[in-house]
Amino acid sequence: MKKLTLLTLLCLATITSKAQELESILLAARGDANKLTEAYINPAMKGLVYGMNSGWYHTAKVHKKLGFDITIGLNASMVPSKDEFFDIANLGLTSITAPGSTITPTVAGTGDGIMLDVNGTVEGQTVTASFEMPSGINDDLPLGAVPTPTLQVGVGLPYKFDVMLRVVPEVGSDDVKGKLFGVGLKKEITSIFGPVDKLPLHVSLLAAYTTMDVNYGIDGDVISGQNQKAEFKLNSFTAQAIASLNFPIINVYGGIGYSGGSSNLKMLGTYNLQYDNIPGTIPVTDPIDLDFDASGLRTTLGIRLSLGFFKLFGDYTLQEYNTLSAGMAFSFR
Repeated sequence: MKKLTLLTLLCLATITSKAQELESILLAARGDANKLTEAYINPAMKGLVYGMNSGWYHTAKVHKKLGFDITIGLNASMVPSKDEFFDIANLGLTSITAPGSTITPTVAGTGDGIMLDVNGTVEGQTVTASFEMPSGINDDLPLGAVPTPTLQVGVGLPYKFDVMLRVVPEVGSDDVKGKLFGVGLKKEITSIFGPVDKLPLHVSLLAAYTTMDVNYGIDGDVISGQNQKAEFKLNSFTAQAIASLNFPIINVYGGIGYSGGSSNLKMLGTYNLQYDNIPGTIPVTDPIDLDFDASGLRTTLGIRLSLGFFKLFGDYTLQEYNTLSAGMAFSFR
């Protein structure tokens, strides 16, 4: 459990740790700094919502009472090419100009960020400075997608219900730590279709919810200050109708439904900003507070190989950020 949890945190830290480079954006006026940060990090926030809503099932068939499975999986949410870059000219910035190109990568893009000039007012003082936007980390991400590893336990309940849990107590270190809780409920309704329940076809309804918190300590190497850290919070939910054809070895499954969620990113603490035209520094406190939303319809199609209690599965979901899910499960009864 802890090893997979640390892998989850490592993937999230790869993204959240960009706060180290995002510190330079704080040189802009507070409103502009939030707009630039939002545009840069938005694909990661969306990808995490869609990823956490994936991988909840690999069959519509429920367990017998007290039957159970343990599933280890990885979801990879593909960022559309249109979200790999953004144009600062479209953000309505007031204190920022670009001496060259206005196109720069998002966190899910590739290449170096552009140089920007600051000419504006910060904490009541007119200031000037220059900084470079953070680079994209697409090459560091598995399959160039936003990853969400999962470890899940499912248990059969009476009346053809399954309950699925994703529980991670707070783990990590002073540098990065986090916790996660997810719960899903699956209800098989095959019997309401009459003679269909004599076929290898199974039909169920699924609902799931996930909440996650990650804290990342900022070391202050870029901008000095006190109590610097980044906080990430996520809430996601999905509701789907799912079906599967369960043959002895090969199973085919799929689903259609809705996926959504929200996330919040904060940079907290005090940051002592150094500008070109004034002596000393200007301190700013808790400079970044951003909310992100993602939602839409989703359609999934997948296949599972059953070798007794051992299962291998893979599926692909069509949604705003198409998601590939794969993994293995140990299933009993």
